[in-house]
Amino acid sequence: MTILDTSLPNIVEEQFRRPAPQDMTASVSTHKPKILLLYGSLRERSYSRLVIEECARLLDVMGAETRIFDPSGLPLPDDEPDTHPKVQELRELAIWSEGQVWCSPERHGSMTGIMKAQIDWIPLSAGAVRPTQGKTLAVMQVCGGSQSFNAVNQLRVLGRWMRMITIPNQSSVAKAFLEFEEDGRMKPSGYYNRIVDVMEELMKFTLLTRDNAGYLTDRYSERVESAEQLMQRVNQRSS
Repeated sequence: MTILDTSLPNIVEEQFRRPAPQDMTASVSTHKPKILLLYGSLRERSYSRLVIEECARLLDVMGAETRIFDPSGLPLPDDEPDTHPKVQELRELAIWSEGQVWCSPERHGSMTGIMKAQIDWIPLSAGAVRPTQGKTLAVMQVCGGSQSFNAVNQLRVLGRWMRMITIPNQSSVAKAFLEFEEDGRMKPSGYYNRIVDVMEELMKFTLLTRDNAGYLTDRYSERVESAEQLMQRVNQRSS
């Protein structure tokens, strides 16, 4: 058996942590999980919006507090300053949320520009606030034809980039125009059942992680960087 040299000469000892169960918070929040839902189409009969509305109904009954962002009027990224009212509304909702649901139509084998614009307007950080880090995420898509997973795969990449806890389950509704009644309610089907699965899993992950989001996203590299920056400021003041 190979015996490894376990010395770590490159480690900054003061910033090194050994993860342990006792470091997790013992407190359990009792307020309703706060879930933000985003959809990616402005059509009058938008199937991604109808899916999001079904998700909100399910989450409300499961005990969440939900808010759906209407992307109508949101400018293209960089086409307006971030003081634009719709941008501010979206960012405030992102900060408010403890979990999110993203649902996009697939257009030309990809998520829509409307969906991407919403995500692009949410910054990784705004001063000391990180609007998405450590928050849960469920990804979904609607298809005009046969089932595809192009959009959800891209949304997963974005969720990881935004440092979110993207749950394993996901939903892709094929031929979405066949899955809804005239009143906009979803018909009973395997697709509907899968959406219930995804919302149930999102709630479980949100309840499990929200009180420990700060601990779960605490990083050695950032601790080292922060300590170096602090030392630089101290040296500048003393020089």
